[in-house]
Amino acid sequence: MRVGFIGLGTMGASMAANLSRAPEVGLVVHDMRREAAEALLSGGAEWASSPAEMGASCDVVFTSLPGPAEVKAVAAQLMGGMRPDSILVDISTNAVSTVREIHAAGAARGIHVLDAPISGGPRGAASRKLAFFVGGDAAVFGRCRPLFDAMGDRAILVGDIGAGSIAKLAHNLSGYALNTIMAEVFAMGAKAGLEPLALFAAIRQGVHGRRRTYDGVTEQFLPNAYDPPAFQLRLAHKDVSLACALGREVGVPMRMAALTLEEMTEALNRGWGHRDSRSAMLLELERSGVEIAVDREAMQAVLDADGAQRP
Repeated sequence: MRVGFIGLGTMGASMAANLSRAPEVGLVVHDMRREAAEALLSGGAEWASSPAEMGASCDVVFTSLPGPAEVKAVAAQLMGGMRPDSILVDISTNAVSTVREIHAAGAARGIHVLDAPISGGPRGAASRKLAFFVGGDAAVFGRCRPLFDAMGDRAILVGDIGAGSIAKLAHNLSGYALNTIMAEVFAMGAKAGLEPLALFAAIRQGVHGRRRTYDGVTEQFLPNAYDPPAFQLRLAHKDVSLACALGREVGVPMRMAALTLEEMTEALNRGWGHRDSRSAMLLELERSGVEIAVDREAMQAVLDADGAQRP
């Protein structure tokens, strides 16, 4: 199988190198800077002088590019040369609308398109500790599975085209939002007089520190089960009020914490004080016109697949 790879930056070069080691893969590479490909070319990869040339000679092409504008431009060139039943896989962090536009253009030419953004960073790209969030046709995903497995250790088909990009954007947004609140938490703790490493050592042993970041949503939020409460909203509201008061006492801006307290206060005013503390999360669903109620058995199957602790 001839496999193309476009975009040989820090992440792309490592992924392409791992891909080149896969059985029965003949690797073809392209980048704006030919020097970025020298190590791969020395290892036996072929050089394509343009995306169109690569598209004409490859069965599957991966693109790893900075953003939507670059992906759209390169995809247009690729599709000018790609044959029907060939596959374009964009592993960039991309806009959902761009992914769907490229998919539609490919479908008109008989070309399959998957969006499969990655999570794992440069270290994961080098070590094959990468997750691929894949959107698109299941049969096409199956054809590409050996290639994903050559580059990473987790390839998850999350839905139709665009679903991979939705998952990646949600993943990254949640991480950066957590960074913001963590900055507040540590600033408050340090300014109140606690040594930062001691604070870290303490809170990572609490209930939130001991489990995976996202597993907390499996207990109440995803199954839509806030009664009986694991911890009452009225008590959680008291805790967050005290933390915000401490921030004010020591002169630390607590913007994210204040927003959290406002949400919890609104939930209290709904008469939810006796419900689980996470019932405040219902406010955002209500504002968005979204209902979430995941089947517990289906959710547990996902947890069991990863060896996660039962809620």
